[in-house]
Amino acid sequence: MTSLDYPKFVEETHSVNRHNVHNNNISYSEYDCLRCKRKPRKKTSNETLWKTLVVLVVGFFLFRYVMPSSCSFILHSIFVPTPHKNIKYEFRYPTVDYLNNNLVLGRPLFSFAAEKKQGMEKLKENVNMPVLRSGLISLMENYPDLKPSIYVWDYETQNYVSINASKTYPTASIIKIPVLIDVFKSIENNQFSLEDKMALTEIFRTEGSGNLQFHARNSKYTIDELANRMIIDSDNSATNMLISKVGSMQDVNSQIRAWGLNNTEINTWLPDYRGTNFSTAKDIATMLYNIDYNDKFLSEFSRSKMLNYMG
Repeated sequence: MTSLDYPKFVEETHSVNRHNVHNNNISYSEYDCLRCKRKPRKKTSNETLWKTLVVLVVGFFLFRYVMPSSCSFILHSIFVPTPHKNIKYEFRYPTVDYLNNNLVLGRPLFSFAAEKKQGMEKLKENVNMPVLRSGLISLMENYPDLKPSIYVWDYETQNYVSINASKTYPTASIIKIPVLIDVFKSIENNQFSLEDKMALTEIFRTEGSGNLQFHARNSKYTIDELANRMIIDSDNSATNMLISKVGSMQDVNSQIRAWGLNNTEINTWLPDYRGTNFSTAKDIATMLYNIDYNDKFLSEFSRSKMLNYMG
């Protein structure tokens, strides 16, 4: 059969099929419907668009949540051995599985009280102390492998010494100072109280300093006791619990910015083996000064409790 004979062949086939339809008492409309069903249905542009959107959404979910968490767990298991095998690690936001006190329009989601907007009081610098500075530099020269950051400020004269004071360094356990401040700022904003209790779950339990890691699962502690352990024992598990209580690491960082500090940030639950949490000597000095002195930033009760822990 040549290509020229093809239309005739189609017409004859069509006639035969219709004859069969007539003999089998099938209506022409039913026959046409059956023919339509045999034809492959073309995909519409809307269907293609919806499938593309579904692929993009699934891909975003895998990239944003599944892959980072899986990679972090694998890396921690390889490079950070721990006797607590049930600890769950998160890539950057370890409180993702907990009820976070996220910010909405700049305010904590679960805070119904008016927040204090008072920032930290900056240290007023008078005159640099050359004799002390010279002595410190001479001391530094005896240890060439060390690159210290030093900030000294005199309460009475406001004279100071600044050596690399605005250079960021990994904080290790010093990051517990802004966490402690955020805890008491949250208490003053009526988000929770010192008597509230938290349970020690496996996501909070971690190695390093502090004895809380060896306590029973789901044992409960007040915020007061956790803050006390975080400062006196430098307890890492207690610190992680308090970070979760105030909302998340994002909440702590947001509050640090609201206090007027730009060189301090917490990016990892403790212990921070990779040194991703950082601050400066001057930022830490500013925090300590405001804890000790500024009654407009923190109440007398809060400052008294914090100084009691630190003393």
